[in-house]
Amino acid sequence: MSATINQSLAQNQSGGLARMVVGIIVALAVTLSLFWLMQYLIATADRSLNEDSAGHLLDFVRVKRDESIQRRQLKPKKPPPPEQAPPQPPTPQLDDLNPNAEKIAISAVPVKTDIEMTGGFSLGVGEGDYLPIVKVAPIYPNRALTRGVEGFCVVQYTVTSLGTTKDPVVIESQCTSSLFHRASVNAALKFKYKPRIIDGEAVEVPGVQNKFTYEITE
Repeated sequence: MSATINQSLAQNQSGGLARMVVGIIVALAVTLSLFWLMQYLIATADRSLNEDSAGHLLDFVRVKRDESIQRRQLKPKKPPPPEQAPPQPPTPQLDDLNPNAEKIAISAVPVKTDIEMTGGFSLGVGEGDYLPIVKVAPIYPNRALTRGVEGFCVVQYTVTSLGTTKDPVVIESQCTSSLFHRASVNAALKFKYKPRIIDGEAVEVPGVQNKFTYEITE
């Protein structure tokens, strides 16, 4: 009985050893086949990539452009000469003019000025009285404009040898409202004159007056 058990154990050990040897051989074969398959795949993949890339390489060559500009000089064409000169227009015939015909009289337009000047004009050689060159209209005062006040104001001043004015004074008896004083004086200071000449020299002229009229126009 004991002998039979020992024999079965020995057979089991020998069978297990045989299976282990067979498993090792199969494992080595599978491992070698896997290595060989990997090497084959790597080799074929590299070759396919090299072949594909070899057919799509492009070589760029940069050519320098000739950027010089050639300008064409265009000459205007000479116009052709006229075939024939146009005829001269006929001379207009004027009717007979009667020198004794009735004349049309045109009267001058009346002009009213508010300028009052003193003094006269001298026709002597190297002499001449003062003459106004620039007259500046006064600015209508806002207070008088809003109240509807109209009137006039006379200012007296001196014409200097340079043609300017100085020392303007309002003549109270000839000014309808005190609202016009400042505007009249400021306007008089902006006047320009040709100075009075006596014996070839410019002199001052005192007592020159100017009347400023203030009217509201609609």
